Amino acid sequence: MAQVRFDQATYAYPGADRPAVDGLDLEIADGEFMVLVGPSGCGKSTSLRMVAGLEPVTSGSIHIGDQDVTDVAPKDRDIAMVFQTYALYPHLTVAENMAFALKIAGVPRPERTARVAEAAKLLDLEGVLDRKPRALSGGQRQRVAMGRAIVRQPQVFCMDEPLSNLDAKLRVSTRTQIAALQRRLGTTTVYVTHDQVEAMTMGDRVAVMKDGLLQQVDTPLALFDRPANAFVAGFIGSPAMNLLAGKTAGDGVAVVDGVDIPIARDAAAAATGPVTLGVRPEAWRVVGPDEPGLPVTVQVVEELGADSYLYATPAAVDLGTRPAGELVPQVVVRLDQRTGLRRGEQVRLAVDPAAVHVFDGETGLRLGA
Repeated sequence: MAQVRFDQATYAYPGADRPAVDGLDLEIADGEFMVLVGPSGCGKSTSLRMVAGLEPVTSGSIHIGDQDVTDVAPKDRDIAMVFQTYALYPHLTVAENMAFALKIAGVPRPERTARVAEAAKLLDLEGVLDRKPRALSGGQRQRVAMGRAIVRQPQVFCMDEPLSNLDAKLRVSTRTQIAALQRRLGTTTVYVTHDQVEAMTMGDRVAVMKDGLLQQVDTPLALFDRPANAFVAGFIGSPAMNLLAGKTAGDGVAVVDGVDIPIARDAAAAATGPVTLGVRPEAWRVVGPDEPGLPVTVQVVEELGADSYLYATPAAVDLGTRPAGELVPQVVVRLDQRTGLRRGEQVRLAVDPAAVHVFDGETGLRLGA
């Protein structure tokens, strides 16, 4: 086991107009489960491949433990990779697939057998060691791919969207198994996903990336509670945070579509121009027609039993005058009861000033505490 460190690590694909990863500074502690998350093309997979040695570093360096591995061959980095595709040998049994890398490395048969047995017990694969991959479910195949990595006893696990080929229900159960397994093994793990729910539930810390740049790295709850900018605010959380364009009016108030929204005074004092207000869906509350709040028109209500999601547009938006195909501003509200609301109804939404995140309208950076 060892720490992993990116030191101004940059990679630019030939002919690209900007680096895929640009000056990444990130330190992953020994035994930590670090998740790299972001939209497609943000550089998260490229960052992982730089650790594995599958992509060369254009500038900067990569360190594993005390060793600078920037120019070290992939086979000599002591890492194990788990890919999106299982990449199992169809003609080999589960046990043979798991032991293959050890056999190539010249590990004696008794030790290979012992390591495979230990990994199979951890992954609940003891009953399928003699089966071929075609006789396994998707979840079992993914566990075999994990087992193949575990038996190598590497310093670092590199996992590139390993759950993307599984159905939704299996993803949930498998991600909890992977997180629990990593904590039992204590192996430093770099995990890539585009699914922010995976990131929030699995990682000790989460690094959010956009356009090759690191936006913020922190614990999942810290990212949720105090996003550093509007991009992180909109990316972390499901459903996503509502982001509303407005302007400050002084005295702890911002104006959105002509409606006053109370905000923290320190954020209002820090604003010098347009602002973006961020409100989590669960922070809204529906208030009476005579109470102050943002008037919205109900478009869709999703009743999920335990709670409901209300999708609405600000009442100031005239849908009839908007060009076809133009995106309409939308407000999402999470309610913990069955609403009885119907499409076309108008309601007012209020929010506690402490629950309003304020971002600079031009830079997107967080304002205030």
